Amino acid sequence: MAAARGHVQDPNDRRLRPIYDYLDNGNNKMAIQQADKLLKKHKDLHCAKVLKAIGLQRTGKQDEAFTLAQEVTALEPTDDNSLQALTILYREMHRPELVTKLYEAAVKKVPLSEEYHSHLFMAYARVGEYKKMQQAGMALYKIVPKNPYYFWSVMSLVMQAISAQDEKLSQTMFLPLAERMVEKMVKEEKIEAEAEVQLYYMILERLGKCVEALDVIRGPLGEKLTSELQSRETKCMSLYRRLQRWPECNSLAHKLLLKNPDDWQFYPSYFDSLFHLIDQSWSPPEDGEHCPEGPVHHTVAEVASFVEERILGEDGKDSRSLRGPYLARLELIHRLRERGGCPEEKLLGDPLELMVQFFVKFGDKPCCITDLKIYLHLLFPEQHVTFVNRLGEAVPLGPQGDDGLAFPEDTRALQRHLCVCQLTRALGLHHALPPGGKLRLIAELKAHYRHGLQFGSDALQTELQFSDMYCLMAAHVYIDLWKETGDDNMVWQSLGVLQEGLASSSSNAQFKLLTLLVYCHLGAFEPVVELYSSLDAKHVQHDTIGFLLTRYAGSLGQFAAASQSCNFSLRFFHSNQKDISEYIIQAYKYGAFEKIPEFIALRNRLNQSLHFAQVRTEGMLLDLFLEADIVLSLEESVKAMSLSPEEDDILWDTMRDNRDLTVFTCWDPKDRQLTEEHRRRSLEEETVWLRLRSLTLRLLAALASPGRAPSRQNSDTANENGVANDNGTPSALAGLLAQLQRALQTAARMAEKCTQYPLLGPPATRLASALSSGSCQCQAAALQLSVHLQDLESAGLDESSELQTQICNGFQSLVVQLREILNKGEGDLLEMKGGKLKTRPSLLENLIFFVETVCIVLWTASHCAKILRPLKTSLQKKKKKKKKDVNTALPAVVCGFQELTGSLQDLLTQAVEHIRGQETGITALQLAGLSLEGNSQDEESFAKAAMDKVQSSYLRSLQEAGDLLKKRAETIKNLKI
Repeated sequence: MAAARGHVQDPNDRRLRPIYDYLDNGNNKMAIQQADKLLKKHKDLHCAKVLKAIGLQRTGKQDEAFTLAQEVTALEPTDDNSLQALTILYREMHRPELVTKLYEAAVKKVPLSEEYHSHLFMAYARVGEYKKMQQAGMALYKIVPKNPYYFWSVMSLVMQAISAQDEKLSQTMFLPLAERMVEKMVKEEKIEAEAEVQLYYMILERLGKCVEALDVIRGPLGEKLTSELQSRETKCMSLYRRLQRWPECNSLAHKLLLKNPDDWQFYPSYFDSLFHLIDQSWSPPEDGEHCPEGPVHHTVAEVASFVEERILGEDGKDSRSLRGPYLARLELIHRLRERGGCPEEKLLGDPLELMVQFFVKFGDKPCCITDLKIYLHLLFPEQHVTFVNRLGEAVPLGPQGDDGLAFPEDTRALQRHLCVCQLTRALGLHHALPPGGKLRLIAELKAHYRHGLQFGSDALQTELQFSDMYCLMAAHVYIDLWKETGDDNMVWQSLGVLQEGLASSSSNAQFKLLTLLVYCHLGAFEPVVELYSSLDAKHVQHDTIGFLLTRYAGSLGQFAAASQSCNFSLRFFHSNQKDISEYIIQAYKYGAFEKIPEFIALRNRLNQSLHFAQVRTEGMLLDLFLEADIVLSLEESVKAMSLSPEEDDILWDTMRDNRDLTVFTCWDPKDRQLTEEHRRRSLEEETVWLRLRSLTLRLLAALASPGRAPSRQNSDTANENGVANDNGTPSALAGLLAQLQRALQTAARMAEKCTQYPLLGPPATRLASALSSGSCQCQAAALQLSVHLQDLESAGLDESSELQTQICNGFQSLVVQLREILNKGEGDLLEMKGGKLKTRPSLLENLIFFVETVCIVLWTASHCAKILRPLKTSLQKKKKKKKKDVNTALPAVVCGFQELTGSLQDLLTQAVEHIRGQETGITALQLAGLSLEGNSQDEESFAKAAMDKVQSSYLRSLQEAGDLLKKRAETIKNLKI
């Protein structure tokens, strides 16, 4: 609001100022009162009315606010106050398209206003009206002939090309027109700014006119490209690659590497061009230059010699050593081996010796591990132990202690030792150790970690400790043992060592991420919320790592926290729309045209995100499970969510998996790492699970729809997406059920594959456990019953004995299936066995499936009751008219329904008793007597703190599940007919 006040220039400024102040301070009620007072004296003060509308909008009275806003908009105001206030209001209402109407009217009334034309252009930019932006830009340029306005219009043409469905239209109309517009300015020598040259380059590149683009970059216009270092050279390199002009590409890369041998971005082009030249049997001309850029290195020997010269040149200098040339040798060996080997490889040396040499020079830098890790495959398996031993010789350690361990005496030595440990694990040598060897390794890692803490004794709270990676690696080895042996003590000790690490290094994100993951695998969600919050994820990270939180929230029974987590993620996705529109506008204002397509791509990436679709669907399901009263408010909840069974707003065809599955630090060897196949399978499973949940949600919306779906015999004319049949009755239910059955068949085939993912890879979906518990099948059967009831509605109770029998059998089958799901959730979640604390999170997950399925069965039962009540009343009236008929027996389906509600009541009572028993058992567990062998008192206290958190989380999950079941048991009483 303060920004809006900057435009206030009229005499009403003094009168309006108190309202602005109240709105700025969040005192919306006082703002409304002040606006009302002002409007009594000055009825025509439109801005006061809009400011009142803003106050109403912020106090939740959207309809009143919108009515007031429309009253002012209809008057087509041209005062700055009203226009700015209406712009703010419509943005808060997420109705940016109304701002365009506002300024269209203002521009008609004040056609020569530069400011209003500019606002109109930006209003179109917010809603992506590129054609109108082009027209608005040119109209603005005619009024005020400034270059930026002209190029706004050009960029709008480029955006029409980018967003056009027809690629041919882009290449034959939009881009050529944009090119001609820029060429006109070039001929008239009106090009002024770097941004204008960038835009010209962008147009030529998109048209595939690489030669012309090269001429622009190499010519006088290219001299304006000064904001980025080597901007011209980078663009030339890109164009040479596209034109496959490999001699020029090679020569330019060589020239740039002479200037800066450490700039890695040019090595790939240097090597790529070399091998293309070899494949083409290229040789330099006998006379003259090799190419316009200069000399070309077209043999492996020349390139190897060039790289070696860079190393020798660097070794002779006193300045800091450069890693680029050293890594270039390894990269060249890697590429030669990929091509099937080459005699010249010997010129570069033995990879083992080169890596040892690299370690000697750079081993005290944290980047050494990431540099060498990607070239470990160049070593033969029989060289692994030799390599590690050679590295160990280059690590300066102090004298050995009584325990036989020697420790680094400064941080540089510590970094070298740590790098050796990390490379040892990456070669698989840790994984090859027997359990006893792994325990000895853990003891050594913990000793090194604690010894290294002295080097960070005066570190700030937000700084990491030098020895943190030892601690993290110890936790990894504990987890290896847990997975290999099934010994739960290992997992408690891994949590203990991570907690110890966090005590000294509270900002270490890797400690938090691994702790969070382990808790989720143990079925304890309560400590995860705080851990994730402390990560302080920023902006796009809510999309890339948000799955770590939302995947487990609902499935582990923490419904309230799960709902909050989904809503938290949704807020980011919703605000992204508004924020990115502002970024685009700023890019136009400052001429950063090349960034605009990037912003559009980011917006599309987030809108098409798998995580976005998941949290939206799961959030609505959770809200229904938690809030909707079975009998009264399912319809109200569905209406409030604007849920329509006919509409599927998930972008299935363009869905993107934005999850960052490499967020965890991992030193596992290649055969244990995440593969592309893992990623593909995970996305397939997530998509099928999302489809099942989305269809379930839409089916519930169909049950709640006031216009009841037709009977099955009338739904033949409806298509599977649930469009209206020929008598215009909505038939969503039947079509959606057909889709659900197909999705279930796909899910069953997928679950049979039993894909196993690495622990640090994507979390397994709920798909396999949902199918094995019987939850999905029971939910589908319950929803299918609603169709049979509608058939019964068409036939009536007095002429449908066969159908009634079928429905009664369905009722009985539901009870049997629910009982089986409950049985699979019975057992001790947490138990003491042989002095060890064991967790069984799968039982908790099955119990939650039971809770969810009960909710869906009860919604179906409520729907059945709505159909049966009038049918029963109608039958009784008929019998009263026929006095001879003395048969007072209830119809079979009514009896069956009463049995169903009675059985459901019994089942819920049984489930609540089971939960109560679990709560009693878990509360009674005494963790104090537990002993974790071979650990110090501090380690035990950290591990037991982790056990306490798991115990507390289980109790919380059980309490929430129990409370929800009790609520549902109450609603069964209202299902009488």
